[in-house]
Amino acid sequence: MKHPLSRLILSSLLCLPCMASAATLTVNNKTYTLNIPENTTIEVLNTEMQGPRFMAFASNGDLLVGSNSGTVYRLKAPYKKAEAAIQFGGYPHSVAFRQTAAGEEIWLAETGGLYRAIYQTGRVYSRSDFTLVEALPGGGGHNSRTVGVGPDNRVYVAYGITGNCSNEYLSPDYPFNQRRGGVMVLDETGAKPVLKPFGSGLRNPVGFDWDPASGILYASNNGPDHQGFDEPKEVFVAIEEGDFFGMPWFQTVRGKVTRDTCISATPPRPISEVKSPAALLPARSAPMAVAFPKAKDFNGRFAGQAFVAIHGSWGTPPSGTAIGDLAGRREPRIVSIALGETASTSVASDLVYGFQDDSNGSRWARPVGLAFGPDGALYFTSDAGNQGLFRLKPAQ
Repeated sequence: MKHPLSRLILSSLLCLPCMASAATLTVNNKTYTLNIPENTTIEVLNTEMQGPRFMAFASNGDLLVGSNSGTVYRLKAPYKKAEAAIQFGGYPHSVAFRQTAAGEEIWLAETGGLYRAIYQTGRVYSRSDFTLVEALPGGGGHNSRTVGVGPDNRVYVAYGITGNCSNEYLSPDYPFNQRRGGVMVLDETGAKPVLKPFGSGLRNPVGFDWDPASGILYASNNGPDHQGFDEPKEVFVAIEEGDFFGMPWFQTVRGKVTRDTCISATPPRPISEVKSPAALLPARSAPMAVAFPKAKDFNGRFAGQAFVAIHGSWGTPPSGTAIGDLAGRREPRIVSIALGETASTSVASDLVYGFQDDSNGSRWARPVGLAFGPDGALYFTSDAGNQGLFRLKPAQ
């Protein structure tokens, strides 16, 4: 698979989004300094939600925000007041919308299942108002489930394996609770909708979105943390149907695919079938949501790039510093990725950063969800520190 020529051109233009300016932001009566792209502004819209995660805009502009607190929130423009739209319980991490002849559907991904209802603005829902379309492997370890609707109008859902080296794979040959680690697509051609593997061999692909130029699905992935602080890198992958990325049996270390000896089970596919990543991020960055701006977003300034929310690592320092030195943690931020022909020619640049204190590693926010709004601005959530909704937009 070749990336469009525009990708190569963008790689040489990265200096534009990298030009940063300092901005002050007051959140919950405390003032912080952030670095944001020049000629942009940032604001906090809401700090009332508990554990906000991934989000999606309905066709009428309503913003629905999943959470780790059992509630899906709704915010109407100007997106400053949150109400409980769905009292679902469990972990309703993400939502998505799809237009159908029957009306606008809202899809909800919870740890144990993929659910659907017809969306009505202003309505308050409970779990019983949703239809379970397909059960998902539940249980502990990487229990977020991400749903999205592609440009082909199909429904996709992503989820990870339980741990670093779990013998789990998206295949009917595995027991149901071990069918994990990648992206599934809903096949609705038969009498009953069925989830089928789309891309497999990913440890925890929390975020994904489609490049509007190519129509290709790209996903972030949380890599393992048993090989040290620097390798393997977090990978950003381009997924086409049937792709295999090797985890947990194989890891890309220093640019080479290697066998991971932490798992003795026979790999379901050979090393020759492992697809290379499209871009790399520092190990243990914990990449989350992915959002590609469309032509109208941000006045076209960032067209062709991918935005990724970086949640930041738990207490893992770079090599050579003491374990427990929180000042060395991978910091939360939002990055933009200009994609080249290979991972070595793709470049990630900091877009919004300054959420972590360099002296002690404390964090006042951790970006997790991303979405472009009807106004072309970038909205993002934080689920820790100051929990809430933020907006980055062009300066007036």
